[in-house]
Amino acid sequence: MTRHFTGGCVCGAIRYQASGEPIFQNHCQCLDCQKRSGTGHGSYVTFGRRADVEISGQPSTWRMIADSGNEKIQAFCPTCGTPVYVTFVAMPEVTAINATSLDDPGQFNPQAVTYTVRGHAWDTIDPVLQPFERMPG
Repeated sequence: MTRHFTGGCVCGAIRYQASGEPIFQNHCQCLDCQKRSGTGHGSYVTFGRRADVEISGQPSTWRMIADSGNEKIQAFCPTCGTPVYVTFVAMPEVTAINATSLDDPGQFNPQAVTYTVRGHAWDTIDPVLQPFERMPG
């Protein structure tokens, strides 16, 4: 049975459907995710094949250099500003969907916390999740 993850921005202008199993689900405490989320971390459901993620609507994008030194492309709704997904120049098949943009955020099942080196004491995350000081290889 194929799993489906659906979601989109607050106003509905950007929608997506992802099928299959995610390759990684994590909370990320890097400074970029903190600033984008307005809190201590971002949360992502990541898919390894671009063909598994269908996007409708026209997101706006901006590029940035991540903590890792790799270039990321941030996609958000140009109408309501909701961050929806992230792609990676060095890994064009990979799409990381913002877990908070899921229609059913209960589908998010985090496996790890990345960039704990940037974490804050006030941003407490489930201690059973595997911590990584940076992004695992």
